[in-house]
Amino acid sequence: MPKMNIIQAVNDALTLAMRADPRIVVLGEDVGKFGGVFRATLGLQEAFGPDRVIDTPLAESGIIGTAIGMAIYGTRPVAEIQFSDFIYPAFDQIVNELAKYRYRSGGEYPCPMVIRTPVGGGIRGGHYHSQSPEALFCHQAGLIVVQPSNPYDAKGLLLSAIASDDPVLVLEPKRVYRGPDHGTNWTAHPKGNVPAGEYRVPLGKASITRALSGGGTPVTLISYGAMVHTCEKAAELAQAQAIDVELIDLRSLLPYDLEAICESAKKTGRVVVAHEAPRTCGYGAEIVATVAEACFDWLEAPVVRVTGWDTPFPYALEAVYMPDPNRVLRALQSVAHYQ
Repeated sequence: MPKMNIIQAVNDALTLAMRADPRIVVLGEDVGKFGGVFRATLGLQEAFGPDRVIDTPLAESGIIGTAIGMAIYGTRPVAEIQFSDFIYPAFDQIVNELAKYRYRSGGEYPCPMVIRTPVGGGIRGGHYHSQSPEALFCHQAGLIVVQPSNPYDAKGLLLSAIASDDPVLVLEPKRVYRGPDHGTNWTAHPKGNVPAGEYRVPLGKASITRALSGGGTPVTLISYGAMVHTCEKAAELAQAQAIDVELIDLRSLLPYDLEAICESAKKTGRVVVAHEAPRTCGYGAEIVATVAEACFDWLEAPVVRVTGWDTPFPYALEAVYMPDPNRVLRALQSVAHYQ
């Protein structure tokens, strides 16, 4: 079984899908000859031609608007927005058109379309290349939103997204695109075994990446994307302090796996939610509210969030802004020792 990083897994998924279905078209800024700013589409134009791998103008609303029209008329476009920070000019197209076509037409006009975009910090990109806008899109009924943490899920989720008749936003954590986070020693290397052929990771299903061992105070830790690797390290540190962590990688943010969340929360009675985006109205607030509503009778401690700060994403203080294993560990300690 080949080993891939996330970029290679995305490229492999696109290659397989385009080879199998001539309706699939890739479009975006520099996705053709240049292969995209992160090289995720490298070689696709040579393999499938400029009519199926289309370099677009620097106009995000035009990219998404064009892709919507293509989807309605029978193609299955995969649009790339170079950085998620640049997606806002297309926000109206996404939330007022893309997310609503199937509903407003009574199912007559589905819009089978994928938007891929890199998210998050960790590359010294400053405040215009480091944002995490997932909560904005998870508030929009009609969209599916996913965020993989590893190459296996990146390929499987993308293939499921391309096959879906509903629009899917694929948020790719660029901090772990190719290797460990530069400047730290705690982000796990994201290369992993990825099957060579086609397979699909189901949309809406979480993954238990670390199960309870049976030793220590049990705590549920919920995360997604690059933060899963941070949480894995925090769980290792917690184990040495007799805190037994069950780590849930959500994978799908909309819809999310309510059953997996509640099953774990009822086992442990203690829950921590970690993400990189700002705290106020961040995605983690939805998970906290869900746990409070559905699992209140089983909780032994308040649910705790570990998040980014309510500031624009900084350049010089990037490592301070992003939660690290020690911040997550302190949250695990607080719920484990709560009286």
